[in-house]
Amino acid sequence: MKNNKTYVPKLDEIQQKCYVVDAKDKILGRVAAKVAHVLRGKHKAMFTPHLDTGDTVIVINAEKIRVTGKKMTDKIYKRYSGYRSGLKKVALGDMLQIAPTQAMQLAISRMIPDGKLGDQIRRRVRVYAGDQHPHQAQKPIPLDV
Repeated sequence: MKNNKTYVPKLDEIQQKCYVVDAKDKILGRVAAKVAHVLRGKHKAMFTPHLDTGDTVIVINAEKIRVTGKKMTDKIYKRYSGYRSGLKKVALGDMLQIAPTQAMQLAISRMIPDGKLGDQIRRRVRVYAGDQHPHQAQKPIPLDV
């Protein structure tokens, strides 16, 4: 009889690394997809859907992202307050002027599943508008996109 047991990593076996991604002149969706992939831990052989096996990711130069086509004017972010006429709409180009890190944060966040595990994963991403970040002590590894 075969031993067909699935390997499940123990919490002390999971080692988390820190990566840094430079988003300058890169496509928003491609950067967000790669970051979400690493945050979730899918790049590791020990990936388990119900465990947090992912790594920490720092995104720099989020204000210098690119998009294809006419998304700067046509892509609309919507928020609804719950009150009558409480729908707020902001185009991507305007959002990059108002809050340059928000577009990247939303793109990454929406690629991670909802729930407690997703909340835990979302805490490990840091997005900065410029090329400076205060996480040099973690010795982040550059990640190509």
